[in-house]
Amino acid sequence: MTTPQDLDAHFRQAVAELAGADPSPAPADVPQVAPDQRDAETQRDAETPDGAEARESVAVEGGTGSEESAGSAASAASAASAGSAASAASAGTATDAGEASTGDPRSQVADDGAYGALRPLRDPAGPVRDGTALTGALARELVDAQIVSRHLDLAARWLHSFGEGYDTVGSAGHEGNAAVAAALRPTDPVLLHHRSQAFYCRRAMEVAAVAPEAGTPDDPALPALHAARDLLRTVVGSAQALPVGARQKVFTDPALAVLPTGTSLAGHLPRAAGVAFAVERLRRQSAAARRGAAAPVSPWPADAIVACSFGDTGLNHAATTAALNTAGWCDQNGVRLPLLLICEDNGLGPGLRSPQGWAAAVLRSRPGLRYFDADGTDLAATYDAATEAAGWVRRERRPAVLHLRTVRLMGHDGADNEAGYRLADEIRADRERDPLLAAFRLLVEAGLATAEELADRYDALGWRFREIAEEVIGEPKPIEIAEIVGPQAPRRPVRVSRAVTEAATRAAGPGAAARLSAFDGELPEKRGTLTLAQSINAALADALLDHPAMTVFGADVAATGGAHGVTRGLRDRFGGGRVFDTVGDQTSLLGLALGAGAAGLLPVPEIGNLAQLGAGLELLRDAVTTRQLSAGGVRSPLVLRMPGLAHPDSADGTPVENSVAALRDIPGLVIAVPARAEDATGMLRSCLAAAAVDGSVCVFLEPVAAYGTRDLHADGDDGWCARYPAPGEWGTAHVPIGRARSYGFGSAEDLTIVTFGNGVRMSLRVAQQLAGEGVGTRVVDLRWLAPLPVADLIREAAVTGRVLVVDETRRSGGVGEGVLAALVDAGYVGAARRVAAVDGFVPLGPAARAMLISEETITQGARTLLAR
Repeated sequence: MTTPQDLDAHFRQAVAELAGADPSPAPADVPQVAPDQRDAETQRDAETPDGAEARESVAVEGGTGSEESAGSAASAASAASAGSAASAASAGTATDAGEASTGDPRSQVADDGAYGALRPLRDPAGPVRDGTALTGALARELVDAQIVSRHLDLAARWLHSFGEGYDTVGSAGHEGNAAVAAALRPTDPVLLHHRSQAFYCRRAMEVAAVAPEAGTPDDPALPALHAARDLLRTVVGSAQALPVGARQKVFTDPALAVLPTGTSLAGHLPRAAGVAFAVERLRRQSAAARRGAAAPVSPWPADAIVACSFGDTGLNHAATTAALNTAGWCDQNGVRLPLLLICEDNGLGPGLRSPQGWAAAVLRSRPGLRYFDADGTDLAATYDAATEAAGWVRRERRPAVLHLRTVRLMGHDGADNEAGYRLADEIRADRERDPLLAAFRLLVEAGLATAEELADRYDALGWRFREIAEEVIGEPKPIEIAEIVGPQAPRRPVRVSRAVTEAATRAAGPGAAARLSAFDGELPEKRGTLTLAQSINAALADALLDHPAMTVFGADVAATGGAHGVTRGLRDRFGGGRVFDTVGDQTSLLGLALGAGAAGLLPVPEIGNLAQLGAGLELLRDAVTTRQLSAGGVRSPLVLRMPGLAHPDSADGTPVENSVAALRDIPGLVIAVPARAEDATGMLRSCLAAAAVDGSVCVFLEPVAAYGTRDLHADGDDGWCARYPAPGEWGTAHVPIGRARSYGFGSAEDLTIVTFGNGVRMSLRVAQQLAGEGVGTRVVDLRWLAPLPVADLIREAAVTGRVLVVDETRRSGGVGEGVLAALVDAGYVGAARRVAAVDGFVPLGPAARAMLISEETITQGARTLLAR
């Protein structure tokens, strides 16, 4: 495999050859000196005669370095990448005796040089070569970003060899993407895959250049070094890393308009489509705002475009297919989507190859997607293609893909033995296409720099990076749980409650007239008792009135009111800009939602039923991790509505699902299950307020069997309906996240039934029957499956000392397991029993009733428990 030493030695030799003469011998391998064997400073000065002077000339603020063992390891690592390039290049430029070099050293090279005897000196403000828009001055800046990215890769590998680096996936061979960053605007939001490091460094330089309050850095590469320092902190697991406790190196910084990509491979592509959708939607709404309508404010300029990079093997992932399909679907339907997808194609994955020409064939064949391509190792060609592609997307507001052919140097990561699946000649050929070496050659051929100057620059940035590495390696590591999981899902219940109260004040006061108009003069609180479905519809309408940034969407949500008519009439009231139909794919739907949330909207998507969620689970997981990966800088607020749980009498044959195990396994996710209309409105308002206030990601799981149910104990009693609360009652009807509801029958001291969803109505009916037999029962409706209302659960269990858990999900992995575990963890010593659905998929009709819980099984479980 290509080691950091191999790559650096080859690079030094190639730079020396670029200078026009044979290089001085370079060591075949950089000695890996153990930290306790030699002082790193002494080692560096011994390997580089001018090391002491170089160290003084590149001192960076706060970079005195640590002389502890870990710091010395970092010193040795950086010294390996920075120590000899300048001296090797200088040795390679010595002229033969009698051949005096005259004039500007950038105007000519030795007669036996590789690039001819005479070379004109180009104007730095002009093109770096004929036929390109890339100027010499900009090319020099891009090379700085490329150098910093390369040193970060080398340092990560070295630190890993000493047990101090934990993410060795690098960008070596992909540094040409710095030119893509230059072709975009620093205010264009981007989502970057794991090999877009040079892009990230270049974006940091661009933002610093347009931020006058930051001042002019002493070195134009300093912002890139600072960005690389933040990345190195994630590599070593520092407590000062931007995403503390990150599982990978993360490119994210809201100040740079770089959004986190999450942890699922290719999952950021559907989200990028969502951001692009939101950017265009916000652009149009801002035009409406200028005419006096209320509208949310976009965090980016109105003409911004969204860029998203990914690797060629990402084309094999379902999330990529969903994103490409969404882009084409939007374009075919006239929906503007200013999205530039960037495929960085090195033809390889971890331990595998992509078929020859596969990426080009796939990308060229996608309908509604404009195709651009370039040699990603050629800085000028990449810049020109990226400029053309970005300009087209910005002008047309339509999606395009830029296909960059790159190489991969040093394998996929530090553990990848690419020699096991690649020929040595292939690996050597890739090294010859090194984009950093190609960029050096471009500047030398243009007469804008000599090889010696570029080698000096490579070394100088290397020494600076070495000091940064020493600083970072000595930083403390996070050890407190709160440090790691704190940013994941913050909970501020007081602010959420206040937000609900303030919404009520607006609805009853300045918004009263608009509310009356939206409900066509018939307010929902004046309509008598409403079913669960009717109550949710009214609550959504009130929320759309109060949240200008809220959008409701999904398959058939606008046209027909969704799978069960819950959103019927909302588009007519609030317009197609806020209530609209989308492509039916769940991955695409959640991608749109996550992107909309990152852009500042409040998305409320609907998935047709719980059984369809599987394809979108990785996006839902990414939604929760977004806040943690950006240290709270980027949020993905979301309230996902889904009909679900058991419904054996489905008239349309739609598969039903009663398992929520995959949802409960996502840390930080809020799962609400309203059993009845009386709770649904307050719980929905709590979810919406939490999403707006805390950026919470919520799943609002609606028991489909209860949508139209009206009666509780007897036909016509309307006991399962409820009057819709007027705005003045919203505060008292508020349902805090993680709080249960209890019902008492008789003395309520003999038995506690813990349940949720459809189990609540059945348990209440059983409790009334038991009360007639003199058994006092309390029924606890959990209402929230995550976070579980543990305090309420323990209190209610302790009253009776007998707990029956009624769980309509499966026995294995069901909610009941979590409830019983919570009781045990709290030291509960009473009797406990559960009834749950049978492990298996739910069929339709009578067969389903044999699989699911019923009033009979609940009654039997209660009697068994009471008999103990």
